[in-house]
Amino acid sequence: MGRLFGQVAAIASMNIRSIPQRLWMSLSTVVAIALVVAVLLAFLAMGNGFRQAQSSAGAADIAILLRDGAQTEINSGVSREQRDIVEEAPGIAREDGRPLVSAELYVIVDGISRSSGLRANLPLRGLPLVGVALRHNVRIAEGRMFRPGTNEIVAGRSVVREFAGFDLGKSLRLGQSVWTIVGIFEDGGTVRESELWGDVGVVQSVFKRENFFQTIRARLAGPQALAPLKAYVDADPRLKLAVESESEFFAAQAKQSSDLIQKLGWPLAIIMAIGALAGALNTMYSSVASRGTEIATLRAIGFGRIPTFVGTLAEALALATLGGIVGVVAATLLFQGFTASTLSANFTQVVFTFRVTPALCVNALVLALVVGFLGGMFPAFRAARLPIVGMLGEQ
Repeated sequence: MGRLFGQVAAIASMNIRSIPQRLWMSLSTVVAIALVVAVLLAFLAMGNGFRQAQSSAGAADIAILLRDGAQTEINSGVSREQRDIVEEAPGIAREDGRPLVSAELYVIVDGISRSSGLRANLPLRGLPLVGVALRHNVRIAEGRMFRPGTNEIVAGRSVVREFAGFDLGKSLRLGQSVWTIVGIFEDGGTVRESELWGDVGVVQSVFKRENFFQTIRARLAGPQALAPLKAYVDADPRLKLAVESESEFFAAQAKQSSDLIQKLGWPLAIIMAIGALAGALNTMYSSVASRGTEIATLRAIGFGRIPTFVGTLAEALALATLGGIVGVVAATLLFQGFTASTLSANFTQVVFTFRVTPALCVNALVLALVVGFLGGMFPAFRAARLPIVGMLGEQ
């Protein structure tokens, strides 16, 4: 067994040291694999960033109620009567005797992208001040919170960063009214930072949605209070609302969009991997052909077929590993922390940050090694089966 490992190590070392003799062909394989890894990692980082922006916004002790059958806030509808009934439900937390319930309106307004200059849909959320208090980690970073009954707006940090005209102190027309940006809020980079907030009564009036809401949020007495609330809502025929925790709601929203991003990324990476595989096969077949005499000589002096196979395969895996590392480094430098925006399930822009993680890098490197293995396996079989007499006779 020791002799076998020694032969494998000797042939692998010889093959890897000979790579500079085929520099340009080997380099093309490395670059092709690096591109595959970088593209895949970009999509995975995009999906991961979008998922974290969505899912990290939810809380287990906040219930969200939408019209039964509605999958998104934009498709929901809730009446003032339904809000009043929910306020009396069991499991709702109270403060000074008042239920911590926030009925909210979600409308779409126009924004202009700073990078492209194109129009984009942005969410304007009308909510009472109690609704702000239901967002655990929100803080005003600049300015102040809007005053109820006024045409004042606070903008999420991501909106200010990605879209023009929402800086502190700016006035702008949304709907049929002029609004003033009086504050900028932050929420740790979650999807909430992609929203504009104003007083729900004013938003209802400006956008002609009096007595109409789309979402009810309520703070629960604890995560265990969700079940009694669901039972109460299901038992009242006037409600016809679906109830889930905010964390469940955002997790479902995040999974739907991030899965779509990954479903686009993996097929594209696999198509590119097929091209890289063709390059790897060409490189390795050329390597075997150029070293045919060396391989036959080694076989003649006692090196077996298994060491020849494994040693040749090691060269392909070395090139793939190098390409994978280059791709990971390039993707990390280019995309880690990169900010982008895309349409959410509500047809509004969500700003998020690409997040490259070690787990994603491992996935990308595995793909690189698969390309290297397949690209080296068949040439390695050829090297192991080269006729000794024939190759030495050619010498």
